[in-house]
Amino acid sequence: MRIHGEAVRFGVHSGQQYESFGACLELWQRAEALGYDWVSLFDHLRPPLGGPGGPCLEGPTLLAALAARTRRVRCGLLVLAVPNRHPASVAAIAATLDHVSGGRLELGLGSGGPDLMYDQFGLERPAPADRAVMLDETCRVVRSLWTRESTDFRGRHYTLDGAHLAPKPLQPHIPLVLGGAGSGVLRAAARHADIWNTLPGTPEAYRRMCAALGEHCDEAGRDAADIRQSITFRAVLAEDEKEAMRRREALLGHLPPDSPLLDEYLSFGTPESCVADLAPYAALGARDFILGARPPVDWTTVELVATRVTPALRQMVEGSSGSDR
Repeated sequence: MRIHGEAVRFGVHSGQQYESFGACLELWQRAEALGYDWVSLFDHLRPPLGGPGGPCLEGPTLLAALAARTRRVRCGLLVLAVPNRHPASVAAIAATLDHVSGGRLELGLGSGGPDLMYDQFGLERPAPADRAVMLDETCRVVRSLWTRESTDFRGRHYTLDGAHLAPKPLQPHIPLVLGGAGSGVLRAAARHADIWNTLPGTPEAYRRMCAALGEHCDEAGRDAADIRQSITFRAVLAEDEKEAMRRREALLGHLPPDSPLLDEYLSFGTPESCVADLAPYAALGARDFILGARPPVDWTTVELVATRVTPALRQMVEGSSGSDR
C-alpha cells in the first residue's frame, strides 16, 4: 500500500546554502509553524548553483541539529548521494537521525548529481552504470540492516559479513525516497522506493516519467500505485498578478538567463494560479509537493503556499477522491 495513503502533503526543500545555522533553523521552525508536513536538505558539499566558493553546510550533520530543534515536521534528505558513503554508514546515519527526530526521518537516496566537490577535493565520480548499481545495492543493504539482526550481502560494489546495526531506527519502516528520473533511478525506485521524487518539467514530460516508472514496476512485479509520487518545484507568488510579475522580473534580473534554476520554476502568479499549475500533476498521481526555497528566502511565497495553495489543492484532490467513491 502507498505510504501516507492518498493524503496531500506540502513541504519545503530548504537546502543548506546558508551563511549560518540560525538562518536555516529559522526557515525550518517557521515552516513547521506554518503547518508544512516536510522540510528537507540535500547532500552536496559543493553545489554548482552556489558557485565554486559558495556557502554550504554539511547535510546529515545539519539535519540532526534541525531535527532536534523541531517537533512535528517530517525530516528529509533530497537526496543522499550513495557513491559518497558505504551503505552501512548510510544505515547508521539514518538510524541515528531517526532517533534524534523522534521517528520523523524520510531518507532520500540518489545516484549522485553534479557536484563541484569531485574536482575541488580530487574525488573520483563513478560512471553512471556503476552508480545505478550502487543505488540498488545501497537500498537493499540499508533495509536489511534496519530490520534484520544480522546482514550478509554479496554485491558488485559492497560486501557485508554478519553485519549488525543497533539500535534499530524508531520507525518500523523508514520511508525510502528515491530521487531522479534517469533509467537507473527509476529501476531502483520500482524495486525499493516508498516515495519517488523528481522535478516535474511539463505535465507531458511528467506523464512520460510516470509511464517509464510504471514499466519498471511491471518488470519488478510491483504495483506502481504503491509508490507515492513527489515533485519538487519552485514558485514566485503574490496576492495579485501585477505584483507577482514584478517579483518575477526581479528574479529574472538576479539570475543569469542560462541558469538551470529557471527550469525548476513551475508557477509565477497568484496562489490561485499556482493551484492551477499544480493540478495537472495531482491528476497524474503526485501527492507530495515540495517547494524549493533557496536563500534569500522568499517568505511571501513560503507563506502563501502554506496558507492558500495547500488547503485549496487538498480540497481539490480530496473532493475528487470523494466523488470517485
